[in-house]
Amino acid sequence: MNLFKRIFRIGQAEIHAAVEKMEDPVKMTEQGLRELREDLAQATEAYARVKALAIRTENEKEVCQKESLNYAEKAILIMQKAQHGEVEIVKAEQLAREALSLRRQYYTDSENLAVQVVAHQQSSQEMLNNIGILKENLAKWEKELKTLKARVKVSKATQQVNKQLAQLDTNGTIAMLERMKEKVEDQEALSKAYGEIARDKHTMKDELDKILKDDTTSIEKDLAAIKTKLGM
Repeated sequence: MNLFKRIFRIGQAEIHAAVEKMEDPVKMTEQGLRELREDLAQATEAYARVKALAIRTENEKEVCQKESLNYAEKAILIMQKAQHGEVEIVKAEQLAREALSLRRQYYTDSENLAVQVVAHQQSSQEMLNNIGILKENLAKWEKELKTLKARVKVSKATQQVNKQLAQLDTNGTIAMLERMKEKVEDQEALSKAYGEIARDKHTMKDELDKILKDDTTSIEKDLAAIKTKLGM
């Protein structure tokens, strides 16, 4: 059956190896699982039909067995009637032969049906085993699909981050940041230089004021002149 060929073909390869060749692993895997679920439904329906056929055939076999025994008993009864004089011997033998012929026919039919019952039961059992394998693999692949979805999310997120990092130089972001850093450093250096110049100016001014304001000598001269004038 194509169904079971597909089951075993897929089962031979790990799902990770299969999805690597697909453009969209998640969608392709989901589609594959949907098809397998449909196959499972069809296989279950086919199994039910074969199982029902086996049951019907078993019932028909039992009916034939009962009819075979029934006509065997009728042949004996008709001969017993002939023995008791209730039926002419010639007529009884004719009826007995007919009954025995029917008994043999029903017996043969029951034997043939028994063979069919065994075949149907074997087929249904084989289908049931394959359905069990399909269910087991479906459960496993559904778990694999969940894992695959998680891996795809992580992969896409990682890819996006790496892409952004890779585009930083292209967009000039790093270069811009470096220029801003240099500009800040230049401003800091310039500010420091202005500060040093301001301190230097302040020091020179203080020294100059100190020199200019140091009029101790002139005061002493003025005091000496006053003393001279007063005769002191």
